[in-house]
Amino acid sequence: MIENPEVHVISRKSLHQELVDRLQLLIISGHLAPGSKVPEKDLCSQFGVSRTPLREALKVLASDGLVRLELNRGAWVTKVTASEVKEVFPILGALEALSGELACDNISDKEIRSIRILHDQMIQSYDSRDLDAYFRINQQIHRAILLAARNDTLTTSCQALSLRMQRARYLANMSEERWADAVEEHEKIITLLEARNGKQLGITLIEHMKAKQQSVLRWLHAEENFD
Repeated sequence: MIENPEVHVISRKSLHQELVDRLQLLIISGHLAPGSKVPEKDLCSQFGVSRTPLREALKVLASDGLVRLELNRGAWVTKVTASEVKEVFPILGALEALSGELACDNISDKEIRSIRILHDQMIQSYDSRDLDAYFRINQQIHRAILLAARNDTLTTSCQALSLRMQRARYLANMSEERWADAVEEHEKIITLLEARNGKQLGITLIEHMKAKQQSVLRWLHAEENFD
């Protein structure tokens, strides 16, 4: 049985999307570990749903690369590989850079103030060493910048790739040194956004993603050596 406070019976409203979101959270947070089989029976019981909607949600996760479906064997959580990280992160960095440049052209003062508030909340999470809250707010900031770009095609492409790498960043856990660097990078990102310096923000976002990539690769290398 999966023990997680986020798992509880859900209502029928927006059932499909709610299931997709809950399963994504379980995978990204590591409650469903890479390489493990998805316990469909247990999840159906805890969510209060039948196998049919759960399996439809799993198909969505399979298209996102989070699970692998095997005929007559069920669904398995995919593993994050070094080759995937090296392939996806540069593309994700380029998309984030473009989103930053476009956001500087299109973002409103109100949106900038909202992002600054999120950033301040993220700093509070850093100061209290609440990694879960830090990651959650971090993702909200990146999504807010992406939405401010006002480009639906970019949003769709970036979110799909970000989802694949989000769990790697979560599972890797940051060293104290890397965490401090990431906070400093985010402060620079917010400052450039407030100045609407799109060109420099794009460069900074690429460097930020490169640093994240290296952090994940170091974790994967350590995991391989441990195994």
